[in-house]
Amino acid sequence: MSFPMCPTIRQVGVLLALLSVVIGGTVTARDGKHSYTGYKLFSVRQNDQWQMDFLRQLQQDVDDIDFWKLDRVLGSEAHVLVPPEQVDTFQALLAAEHIPHREMISDYGRTTNDYAFASMRSLKHPILTKYLRYDEIVDYLNSLALRHPNLVTVSSIGMSSEGRNIPVVTIRSPSYRANAHHTGSQPVVFVDAGIHAREWAAPATAMYLISELVENAARHVDLLAGLTWTIVPLANPDGYEYSHEHERLWRKTRRPAGRQCFGIDGNRNFDFHWAEVGASDKPCSDTYHGEHAFSEPETQAIRNELLQLKGRCKFYLSLHTYGEYLLYPWGWTSDLPVGWENVDAVAQAGAAAIRNATGTRYTVGSSTNVLYAAAGGSDDWAFAVADVPISITMELPGGGSAGFNPPPSRIEEIVKESFEGIRAMALLVAKNYS
Repeated sequence: MSFPMCPTIRQVGVLLALLSVVIGGTVTARDGKHSYTGYKLFSVRQNDQWQMDFLRQLQQDVDDIDFWKLDRVLGSEAHVLVPPEQVDTFQALLAAEHIPHREMISDYGRTTNDYAFASMRSLKHPILTKYLRYDEIVDYLNSLALRHPNLVTVSSIGMSSEGRNIPVVTIRSPSYRANAHHTGSQPVVFVDAGIHAREWAAPATAMYLISELVENAARHVDLLAGLTWTIVPLANPDGYEYSHEHERLWRKTRRPAGRQCFGIDGNRNFDFHWAEVGASDKPCSDTYHGEHAFSEPETQAIRNELLQLKGRCKFYLSLHTYGEYLLYPWGWTSDLPVGWENVDAVAQAGAAAIRNATGTRYTVGSSTNVLYAAAGGSDDWAFAVADVPISITMELPGGGSAGFNPPPSRIEEIVKESFEGIRAMALLVAKNYS
């Protein structure tokens, strides 16, 4: 791919001098894994609107460079992973345009090997010390159902394209289950995680949420008395396993898509303003929106479950990483939907709880106004089509300079901090919608 031609005289002149056409290809190590040797992670500061627009254009037009973080906050830093064959051109282009940047990781390949494993000497719960694999997640969920049958049930909302069950956990208080005369009107909180395969901290957070609600139910009577929880801890099991076994930064599903390409971006595949903006029609792109809306069994499974809960689900929360954002509709336009104030109030409650607990500051706002326009997202669809009044995407903390690679030693910190925000948001939903 080549760097884009931007419609300014100054930019055209720079690009004519610096442009190099490099055909990207997957580099595979001897163990069958994608090699990130020589990849560099840069921090790029965007100090004005022109720089923000330039970086956004770069993100949209160049597939070979990977923007891990990019928002619309003046003075913030974008994080960009650049393959070795593009490094010189990338740096020269930024320097020519006087865009401040610095190298965060000189060789990303060195950071990817030690992050999937917990210390064997740790006595803590494995959820806090390692990134559980798919089979481990399923085994743990099934063990919960056996040990706490009055509180939790585990089932499947569908099958992935490679034939893996997509597990769903339903958690209700024993008193609610025992009441034969309940009306079924208890508000439902629907949480999903891991639609983007490489975002390992998201399923880890969902698993911690499940563990707290079930194994420490006595501590969270307020969360269980007024709410039913439906949690899909791993919405894209095929991509998740692939990111462990072959390509750490794999983002999409794994169904074949076009010639020699695989996968669709699940968070561009929902049928609300699908394919209008912020998604790619190129099958090999990380943001490929698919041949049509809901082309993937994984997104169909989320759709079907939410439609079954229509009218009862009051809070949809999709867990992603990374960036410390609480985002809400719309993702397809900078306009705000009717009722946005209610969603904002819940998101602000979550941000305040986290800030009070740990000092971490989340940015709150609509997806387009905080980050960028991206149509076909699950939160927009849940809000507009499934009629969920509170729909939020939570971008969890990353791994600092390691980005998508928070080491296992940071899992406990991330999931416990995130739980504080989820708890506060859910309690406000229970208060407003019971």
